[in-house]
Amino acid sequence: MNNNILYAIFILQKARINKQGKCPIRCRITYQHKRKEFSTGLFTFPESWNSKRQLIKPPDKQAEYINSELSLIKQKIDRAFLMLKVQERTFTVDDIYFSYLGKKPKEKYGVLEYYKEYQQKRKKLIGIELTQATWNKFEYIKNDLTHYIKTHLNQRDIMLVQLDIQFINDFEYYLKTEKRKQQITVNKNLQRFKSVVNSAVEQKLLNHYPFAQHKPKRVKKELVFLTVEELKTLEQHTFGQLRLQQVKDMFIFCCYTGLAYQEMAALEKKHIVIGFDGNKWIKMTRKKTHGVLSIPLLPLAKEILQQYDYELPVISNQKFNSYLKEIADVVGIEKRLTHHIARKTFATTVLLYNDVPMEIVSELLGHSKISITQEHYAKVVQKKVSSQMQVLADKLKP
Repeated sequence: MNNNILYAIFILQKARINKQGKCPIRCRITYQHKRKEFSTGLFTFPESWNSKRQLIKPPDKQAEYINSELSLIKQKIDRAFLMLKVQERTFTVDDIYFSYLGKKPKEKYGVLEYYKEYQQKRKKLIGIELTQATWNKFEYIKNDLTHYIKTHLNQRDIMLVQLDIQFINDFEYYLKTEKRKQQITVNKNLQRFKSVVNSAVEQKLLNHYPFAQHKPKRVKKELVFLTVEELKTLEQHTFGQLRLQQVKDMFIFCCYTGLAYQEMAALEKKHIVIGFDGNKWIKMTRKKTHGVLSIPLLPLAKEILQQYDYELPVISNQKFNSYLKEIADVVGIEKRLTHHIARKTFATTVLLYNDVPMEIVSELLGHSKISITQEHYAKVVQKKVSSQMQVLADKLKP
Protein backbone atom coordinates (compact mmCIF):
# COMPACT_ATOMS: atom_id res chain seq x y z
CA MET A 1 0.00 0.00 0.00
CA ASN A 2 1.40 3.36 -1.04
CA ASN A 3 1.64 5.62 2.04
CA ASN A 4 0.76 8.81 0.17
CA ILE A 5 -2.34 7.50 -1.56
CA LEU A 6 -5.75 8.14 -0.07
CA TYR A 7 -8.03 5.15 0.40
CA ALA A 8 -11.71 5.74 1.17
CA ILE A 9 -14.08 2.80 1.47
CA PHE A 10 -17.57 2.21 2.83
CA ILE A 11 -18.22 -0.62 5.28
CA LEU A 12 -21.29 -1.99 7.03
CA GLN A 13 -21.49 -2.00 10.81
CA LYS A 14 -23.26 -5.34 10.98
CA ALA A 15 -23.15 -5.50 14.78
CA ARG A 16 -25.54 -2.52 15.00
CA ILE A 17 -28.64 -3.74 13.12
CA ASN A 18 -31.69 -1.57 13.90
CA LYS A 19 -35.35 -2.56 14.29
CA GLN A 20 -35.91 -2.40 10.53
CA GLY A 21 -33.13 -4.96 10.00
CA LYS A 22 -30.78 -2.35 8.55
CA CYS A 23 -27.25 -1.56 9.64
CA PRO A 24 -25.22 1.69 9.43
CA ILE A 25 -22.94 2.45 6.52
CA ARG A 26 -19.64 3.90 7.74
CA CYS A 27 -16.82 5.48 5.82
CA ARG A 28 -13.19 4.63 6.50
CA ILE A 29 -10.41 6.94 5.30
CA THR A 30 -6.85 5.57 5.28
CA TYR A 31 -3.79 7.74 4.69
CA GLN A 32 -0.18 7.03 5.64
CA HIS A 33 -1.24 3.90 7.52
CA LYS A 34 -3.59 5.94 9.72
CA ARG A 35 -7.36 5.46 9.72
CA LYS A 36 -10.29 7.73 10.37
CA GLU A 37 -13.72 6.15 10.46
CA PHE A 38 -17.02 8.04 10.67
CA SER A 39 -20.75 7.53 10.22
CA THR A 40 -22.38 8.49 6.92
CA GLY A 41 -25.83 8.61 8.49
CA LEU A 42 -27.05 6.10 5.91
CA PHE A 43 -28.50 2.58 6.48
CA THR A 44 -29.15 -0.51 4.35
CA PHE A 45 -30.04 -4.20 4.55
CA PRO A 46 -26.87 -6.36 4.83
CA GLU A 47 -27.97 -8.55 1.92
CA SER A 48 -28.35 -5.49 -0.34
CA TRP A 49 -24.77 -4.31 0.08
CA ASN A 50 -22.20 -5.06 -2.64
CA SER A 51 -18.88 -4.61 -0.88
CA LYS A 52 -16.77 -5.06 -4.00
CA ARG A 53 -18.66 -2.46 -6.05
CA GLN A 54 -19.25 -0.22 -2.97
CA LEU A 55 -22.95 0.27 -3.64
CA ILE A 56 -26.42 -1.03 -2.81
CA LYS A 57 -28.11 -3.52 -5.12
CA PRO A 58 -31.82 -3.69 -5.92
CA PRO A 59 -34.46 -4.53 -4.77
CA ASP A 60 -33.73 -1.96 -2.04
CA LYS A 61 -36.13 0.91 -2.87
CA GLN A 62 -33.65 3.55 -1.64
CA ALA A 63 -30.70 2.08 -3.54
CA GLU A 64 -30.46 4.90 -6.07
CA TYR A 65 -30.65 7.63 -3.41
CA ILE A 66 -28.11 6.01 -1.07
CA ASN A 67 -25.68 5.19 -3.89
CA SER A 68 -25.87 8.83 -4.99
CA GLU A 69 -25.15 10.02 -1.42
CA LEU A 70 -22.20 7.65 -1.08
CA SER A 71 -20.78 8.90 -4.37
CA LEU A 72 -21.14 12.48 -3.15
CA ILE A 73 -19.31 11.68 0.11
CA LYS A 74 -16.48 10.08 -1.86
CA GLN A 75 -16.21 13.13 -4.13
CA LYS A 76 -16.06 15.50 -1.13
CA ILE A 77 -13.30 13.41 0.46
CA ASP A 78 -11.30 13.42 -2.78
CA ARG A 79 -11.77 17.18 -3.10
CA ALA A 80 -10.62 17.75 0.50
CA PHE A 81 -7.55 15.58 -0.14
CA LEU A 82 -6.63 17.47 -3.31
CA MET A 83 -6.99 20.85 -1.62
CA LEU A 84 -4.61 19.80 1.13
CA LYS A 85 -2.10 18.50 -1.42
CA VAL A 86 -2.19 21.80 -3.31
CA GLN A 87 -1.13 23.62 -0.13
CA GLU A 88 2.15 21.67 -0.24
CA ARG A 89 2.38 20.99 3.47
CA THR A 90 2.31 17.84 5.52
CA PHE A 91 -1.11 16.73 6.71
CA THR A 92 -2.74 13.78 8.42
CA VAL A 93 -5.84 11.66 7.95
CA ASP A 94 -7.54 13.82 10.62
CA ASP A 95 -6.80 16.92 8.54
CA ILE A 96 -8.47 15.25 5.54
CA TYR A 97 -11.53 14.49 7.68
CA PHE A 98 -11.74 18.06 9.04
CA SER A 99 -11.37 19.45 5.54
CA TYR A 100 -14.16 17.11 4.35
CA LEU A 101 -16.39 18.52 7.12
CA GLY A 102 -15.52 22.05 6.04
CA LYS A 103 -13.58 22.67 9.24
CA LYS A 104 -10.13 24.08 9.66
CA PRO A 105 -7.11 21.80 9.90
CA LYS A 106 -6.08 21.36 13.52
CA GLU A 107 -3.01 23.60 13.10
CA LYS A 108 -5.36 26.51 12.37
CA TYR A 109 -7.48 26.21 15.52
CA GLY A 110 -6.98 28.91 18.14
CA VAL A 111 -7.26 28.35 21.89
CA LEU A 112 -9.94 30.98 22.36
CA GLU A 113 -11.67 29.94 19.14
CA TYR A 114 -11.97 26.36 20.34
CA TYR A 115 -12.96 27.48 23.87
CA LYS A 116 -15.80 29.52 22.36
CA GLU A 117 -17.06 26.51 20.36
CA TYR A 118 -16.80 24.34 23.49
CA GLN A 119 -18.94 26.81 25.45
CA GLN A 120 -21.53 27.12 22.68
CA LYS A 121 -22.05 23.36 22.61
CA ARG A 122 -22.27 23.06 26.39
CA LYS A 123 -24.73 25.93 26.61
CA LYS A 124 -27.37 23.64 25.11
CA LEU A 125 -26.85 21.24 28.04
CA ILE A 126 -27.85 23.82 30.67
CA GLY A 127 -30.78 22.41 32.57
CA ILE A 128 -30.07 18.91 31.22
CA GLU A 129 -26.74 17.89 32.73
CA LEU A 130 -25.22 21.30 33.42
CA THR A 131 -26.20 24.25 35.59
CA GLN A 132 -26.05 27.88 34.51
CA ALA A 133 -23.64 28.58 37.40
CA THR A 134 -21.18 25.92 36.18
CA TRP A 135 -21.32 27.22 32.61
CA ASN A 136 -20.69 30.75 33.91
CA LYS A 137 -17.56 29.60 35.77
CA PHE A 138 -16.07 28.29 32.52
CA GLU A 139 -16.99 31.59 30.86
CA TYR A 140 -15.11 33.60 33.54
CA ILE A 141 -11.95 31.58 32.82
CA LYS A 142 -12.34 32.21 29.07
CA ASN A 143 -12.49 35.94 29.83
CA ASP A 144 -9.30 35.70 31.91
CA LEU A 145 -7.59 33.77 29.10
CA THR A 146 -8.68 36.38 26.56
CA HIS A 147 -7.30 39.21 28.68
CA TYR A 148 -4.03 37.37 29.36
CA ILE A 149 -3.38 36.57 25.67
CA LYS A 150 -4.21 40.13 24.64
CA THR A 151 -2.20 41.98 27.31
CA HIS A 152 0.76 39.64 27.82
CA LEU A 153 1.22 38.05 24.39
CA ASN A 154 -0.11 40.98 22.33
CA GLN A 155 -2.26 38.64 20.27
CA ARG A 156 -5.96 38.07 19.72
CA ASP A 157 -5.47 34.34 20.04
CA ILE A 158 -2.78 31.66 19.93
CA MET A 159 -2.89 28.33 18.12
CA LEU A 160 -3.95 25.27 20.06
CA VAL A 161 -0.78 23.50 18.96
CA GLN A 162 1.24 26.23 20.72
CA LEU A 163 -0.18 25.29 24.11
CA ASP A 164 2.57 24.00 26.36
CA ILE A 165 3.54 23.77 30.02
CA GLN A 166 5.20 27.19 29.86
CA PHE A 167 1.94 28.85 28.78
CA ILE A 168 0.05 27.10 31.60
CA ASN A 169 2.62 28.11 34.22
CA ASP A 170 2.63 31.71 33.00
CA PHE A 171 -1.17 31.86 33.00
CA GLU A 172 -1.22 30.43 36.54
CA TYR A 173 1.25 33.13 37.63
CA TYR A 174 -0.97 35.79 36.02
CA LEU A 175 -4.05 34.53 37.89
CA LYS A 176 -2.21 34.74 41.21
CA THR A 177 -0.34 38.01 40.76
CA GLU A 178 -2.62 40.19 38.64
CA LYS A 179 -6.02 38.67 39.30
CA ARG A 180 -5.06 38.22 42.98
CA LYS A 181 -6.75 34.81 43.17
CA GLN A 182 -6.10 32.40 46.02
CA GLN A 183 -4.31 29.14 45.15
CA ILE A 184 -7.46 27.07 45.71
CA THR A 185 -9.34 29.26 43.19
CA VAL A 186 -6.43 29.12 40.73
CA ASN A 187 -6.44 25.32 40.97
CA LYS A 188 -10.16 25.20 40.18
CA ASN A 189 -9.71 27.61 37.27
CA LEU A 190 -6.95 25.50 35.76
CA GLN A 191 -8.96 22.33 36.35
CA ARG A 192 -11.79 23.75 34.23
CA PHE A 193 -9.38 24.97 31.56
CA LYS A 194 -7.91 21.45 31.57
CA SER A 195 -11.39 20.07 30.76
CA VAL A 196 -11.50 22.23 27.63
CA VAL A 197 -8.01 21.12 26.61
CA ASN A 198 -8.94 17.46 27.24
CA SER A 199 -11.85 17.88 24.84
CA ALA A 200 -9.50 19.24 22.16
CA VAL A 201 -7.18 16.25 22.68
CA GLU A 202 -10.12 13.84 22.38
CA GLN A 203 -11.10 15.47 19.08
CA LYS A 204 -7.48 15.06 17.92
CA LEU A 205 -7.01 18.81 17.52
CA LEU A 206 -3.98 18.34 19.75
CA ASN A 207 -1.56 15.46 19.50
CA HIS A 208 0.11 16.34 22.80
CA TYR A 209 -1.28 16.93 26.29
CA PRO A 210 -0.07 20.31 27.67
CA PHE A 211 -1.16 19.55 31.25
CA ALA A 212 0.85 16.31 31.46
CA GLN A 213 3.66 18.00 33.39
CA HIS A 214 1.50 20.38 35.39
CA LYS A 215 0.94 19.61 39.05
CA PRO A 216 -1.59 21.72 41.00
CA LYS A 217 0.01 23.28 44.06
CA ARG A 218 -1.28 21.78 47.27
CA VAL A 219 -3.54 23.93 49.41
CA LYS A 220 -3.74 23.51 53.14
CA LYS A 221 -7.39 24.15 53.89
CA GLU A 222 -8.48 24.91 57.43
CA LEU A 223 -11.77 23.25 58.25
CA VAL A 224 -14.00 25.94 59.77
CA PHE A 225 -17.17 24.94 61.64
CA LEU A 226 -19.13 25.94 64.72
CA THR A 227 -18.29 24.25 67.99
CA VAL A 228 -21.06 22.85 70.20
CA GLU A 229 -20.86 25.99 72.37
CA GLU A 230 -20.99 28.38 69.39
CA LEU A 231 -23.90 26.50 67.86
CA LYS A 232 -25.86 26.63 71.13
CA THR A 233 -25.11 30.35 71.54
CA LEU A 234 -26.49 31.03 68.09
CA GLU A 235 -29.54 28.82 68.63
CA GLN A 236 -30.48 30.60 71.86
CA HIS A 237 -30.15 34.15 70.52
CA THR A 238 -33.26 35.98 69.29
CA PHE A 239 -32.77 38.89 66.90
CA GLY A 240 -34.99 41.94 66.85
CA GLN A 241 -34.55 42.44 63.11
CA LEU A 242 -36.64 40.04 61.04
CA ARG A 243 -34.02 39.63 58.27
CA LEU A 244 -31.35 38.57 60.75
CA GLN A 245 -33.70 36.20 62.58
CA GLN A 246 -34.71 34.55 59.30
CA VAL A 247 -31.11 34.10 58.18
CA LYS A 248 -30.19 32.71 61.60
CA ASP A 249 -33.07 30.20 61.39
CA MET A 250 -32.06 29.09 57.89
CA PHE A 251 -28.41 28.79 58.92
CA ILE A 252 -29.33 26.65 61.96
CA PHE A 253 -31.62 24.58 59.73
CA CYS A 254 -28.67 23.83 57.44
CA CYS A 255 -26.48 23.03 60.44
CA TYR A 256 -28.90 20.16 61.15
CA THR A 257 -29.49 19.06 57.54
CA GLY A 258 -26.21 19.77 55.73
CA LEU A 259 -28.01 21.37 52.77
CA ALA A 260 -25.87 23.49 50.48
CA TYR A 261 -27.20 26.93 49.54
CA GLN A 262 -28.71 25.83 46.22
CA GLU A 263 -30.62 22.96 47.83
CA MET A 264 -31.81 25.18 50.69
CA ALA A 265 -33.02 27.79 48.20
CA ALA A 266 -34.81 25.14 46.11
CA LEU A 267 -36.45 23.34 49.05
CA GLU A 268 -40.25 23.03 48.75
CA LYS A 269 -43.02 21.17 50.56
CA LYS A 270 -42.90 18.40 47.96
CA HIS A 271 -39.36 17.57 49.07
CA ILE A 272 -40.54 16.63 52.58
CA VAL A 273 -41.74 13.01 52.58
CA ILE A 274 -42.55 10.31 55.10
CA GLY A 275 -39.69 7.81 55.11
CA PHE A 276 -39.66 4.04 55.59
CA ASP A 277 -39.27 4.63 59.34
CA GLY A 278 -42.40 6.79 59.60
CA ASN A 279 -40.36 9.97 60.12
CA LYS A 280 -40.07 13.02 57.88
CA TRP A 281 -37.17 13.10 55.41
CA ILE A 282 -35.83 15.55 52.86
CA LYS A 283 -35.76 13.88 49.44
CA MET A 284 -34.31 15.93 46.58
CA THR A 285 -31.60 15.97 43.90
CA ARG A 286 -28.33 17.67 44.68
CA LYS A 287 -27.60 20.12 41.87
CA LYS A 288 -23.81 19.81 42.06
CA THR A 289 -23.60 16.03 41.63
CA HIS A 290 -27.16 15.20 40.44
CA GLY A 291 -27.22 12.55 43.18
CA VAL A 292 -30.29 11.95 45.35
CA LEU A 293 -30.24 13.47 48.83
CA SER A 294 -32.04 11.57 51.58
CA ILE A 295 -31.79 13.36 54.92
CA PRO A 296 -33.88 12.57 58.00
CA LEU A 297 -35.22 15.70 59.69
CA LEU A 298 -33.73 16.17 63.16
CA PRO A 299 -36.05 17.80 65.75
CA LEU A 300 -34.72 21.36 65.51
CA ALA A 301 -34.67 21.30 61.69
CA LYS A 302 -38.28 20.04 61.71
CA GLU A 303 -39.27 22.77 64.16
CA ILE A 304 -37.78 25.51 61.96
CA LEU A 305 -39.54 24.16 58.85
CA GLN A 306 -42.87 24.05 60.66
CA GLN A 307 -42.33 27.60 61.86
CA TYR A 308 -42.09 28.73 58.22
CA ASP A 309 -44.84 26.36 57.03
CA TYR A 310 -42.24 24.39 55.06
CA GLU A 311 -41.44 27.42 52.84
CA LEU A 312 -38.11 29.01 53.81
CA PRO A 313 -37.65 32.71 52.93
CA VAL A 314 -35.98 33.47 49.59
CA ILE A 315 -32.69 35.38 49.81
CA SER A 316 -29.61 35.59 47.58
CA ASN A 317 -26.43 33.82 48.62
CA GLN A 318 -24.58 37.15 48.65
CA LYS A 319 -27.06 38.78 51.05
CA PHE A 320 -27.23 35.61 53.14
CA ASN A 321 -23.48 35.71 53.78
CA SER A 322 -23.54 39.46 54.33
CA TYR A 323 -26.18 39.09 57.06
CA LEU A 324 -24.22 36.24 58.62
CA LYS A 325 -21.33 38.64 59.24
CA GLU A 326 -23.70 40.87 61.21
CA ILE A 327 -25.02 37.87 63.10
CA ALA A 328 -21.49 36.74 64.04
CA ASP A 329 -20.66 40.23 65.36
CA VAL A 330 -23.83 40.38 67.48
CA VAL A 331 -23.47 36.96 69.14
CA GLY A 332 -19.68 37.18 69.50
CA ILE A 333 -18.59 34.45 67.07
CA GLU A 334 -15.17 35.45 65.77
CA LYS A 335 -15.22 33.11 62.78
CA ARG A 336 -16.06 34.45 59.32
CA LEU A 337 -19.48 32.90 58.87
CA THR A 338 -20.70 31.81 55.44
CA HIS A 339 -23.55 29.52 54.45
CA HIS A 340 -21.07 26.72 53.71
CA ILE A 341 -19.97 26.66 57.36
CA ALA A 342 -23.44 25.31 58.23
CA ARG A 343 -22.74 22.29 56.02
CA LYS A 344 -19.34 21.80 57.70
CA THR A 345 -20.97 22.10 61.12
CA PHE A 346 -23.51 19.43 60.23
CA ALA A 347 -20.73 17.04 59.20
CA THR A 348 -18.53 17.68 62.23
CA THR A 349 -20.31 18.99 65.34
CA VAL A 350 -23.67 17.34 64.62
CA LEU A 351 -22.58 14.03 63.04
CA LEU A 352 -18.92 13.04 63.52
CA TYR A 353 -18.68 14.38 67.08
CA ASN A 354 -21.75 12.28 67.89
CA ASP A 355 -20.08 9.12 66.57
CA VAL A 356 -21.97 8.89 63.26
CA PRO A 357 -19.82 6.70 60.92
CA MET A 358 -17.98 8.35 58.04
CA GLU A 359 -19.90 6.41 55.37
CA ILE A 360 -23.22 7.72 56.71
CA VAL A 361 -21.84 11.26 56.85
CA SER A 362 -20.80 10.89 53.20
CA GLU A 363 -24.29 9.66 52.27
CA LEU A 364 -26.05 12.50 54.10
CA LEU A 365 -23.80 15.13 52.53
CA GLY A 366 -24.51 13.73 49.06
CA HIS A 367 -20.85 13.24 48.21
CA SER A 368 -20.29 11.18 45.06
CA LYS A 369 -17.44 9.25 46.73
CA ILE A 370 -16.59 8.55 50.36
CA SER A 371 -12.98 9.54 49.63
CA ILE A 372 -14.18 13.15 49.26
CA THR A 373 -15.64 13.04 52.78
CA GLN A 374 -12.52 11.38 54.18
CA GLU A 375 -10.25 13.97 52.57
CA HIS A 376 -12.19 16.85 54.14
CA TYR A 377 -12.94 15.43 57.58
CA ALA A 378 -10.07 13.03 58.35
CA LYS A 379 -8.53 15.44 60.89
CA VAL A 380 -11.84 15.73 62.71
CA VAL A 381 -11.97 11.96 63.09
CA GLN A 382 -8.35 11.91 64.31
CA LYS A 383 -9.17 14.56 66.90
CA LYS A 384 -12.20 12.54 68.03
CA VAL A 385 -10.06 9.39 68.33
CA SER A 386 -7.43 11.34 70.26
CA SER A 387 -9.97 12.69 72.77
CA GLN A 388 -11.54 9.25 73.24
CA MET A 389 -8.12 7.66 73.80
CA GLN A 390 -7.34 10.33 76.38
CA VAL A 391 -10.55 9.47 78.24
CA LEU A 392 -9.55 5.82 78.09
CA ALA A 393 -6.03 6.62 79.31
CA ASP A 394 -7.48 8.49 82.30
CA LYS A 395 -9.68 5.52 83.14
CA LEU A 396 -6.74 3.13 83.00
CA LYS A 397 -4.55 5.17 85.33
CA PRO A 398 -3.62 3.15 88.43
